[in-house]
Amino acid sequence: MTNWASYEGALRERGDITVWFDEEARHAWNAPPSGRPGGQRRYSDLAIVTSLSLRAIFHLPLRQTEGFVASLIGLMGLPLRTPDHTTLSRRNRDVEIPHLARGQDGPLHLVIDSTGLKVFGDGEWQAHKHKSSNKRRSWRKLHLGIDGDGCMIASVLTDRSSDDAYVGISMLEQIEGTIAQFTADGAYDSRPMYEALAASGATDIRIVIPPKKTATVDSRATGPWCQRNEAIERIGEVGRRQWGKESGARRQAQAENGMYRYRRIIGDRLRAQHYDSQQKEALIAVNVINRMTALGMPVSVKVVE
Repeated sequence: MTNWASYEGALRERGDITVWFDEEARHAWNAPPSGRPGGQRRYSDLAIVTSLSLRAIFHLPLRQTEGFVASLIGLMGLPLRTPDHTTLSRRNRDVEIPHLARGQDGPLHLVIDSTGLKVFGDGEWQAHKHKSSNKRRSWRKLHLGIDGDGCMIASVLTDRSSDDAYVGISMLEQIEGTIAQFTADGAYDSRPMYEALAASGATDIRIVIPPKKTATVDSRATGPWCQRNEAIERIGEVGRRQWGKESGARRQAQAENGMYRYRRIIGDRLRAQHYDSQQKEALIAVNVINRMTALGMPVSVKVVE
């Protein structure tokens, strides 16, 4: 590691619990009048997202989150009210979350992958124990798109039965900028995935996806789909392991590192019960991790003896 001193400082900053509200946040804490008749919202999206972000960082239930935010406001002597736990639970379904920012300028090297997150509760175990036919699905799939700097620039939470390639295509709509290289595992090996990348990426986009073991060369292939033929032929010559080294398929580890950071910092389960709330919870957590990543990341080089 070539930047141990700065990275060590970044790790210490991640543990700093100093919290403050700047002037802009104070003025934006209360929701502006909607101009429509009826009851008005008391808290802005900023207030809700701030509270739910603190909940994700410190792994708090909603009532403890309410108390934690109230204590911060009290310590700072601010004339602000605290969203109660009922409001946080209700607004968690439809609150507007800031868009994931890019970690770098210029052409992107996008890496995507998915991982499973448990749903908080007894789930399928209780259904099995009590012989119930109403089995709740006990986990969701979190799909992440990560750029070359380790910043998460796309995120989707889906049902566990969702097709990775189909979701990967929809994630491309979240990407701002030109994709110069795309890396993913074999779950994304499909013609529609290649076609979507050709439409949204650079004209000379490089696609690194391990073809299925049963894949065969397509003699009618055109455009980026030809890269799959080249991969199949090269794997036949040197083997899948050597092809992985030559093609850079090991960059897929960046996505796995992103999943690891999510699990270590946020945890491996979702606390919200409603599906819409779970989607917002995951997106807030990804934003939290991006802010921690922005403090500093390790720069490593291979040591050759």
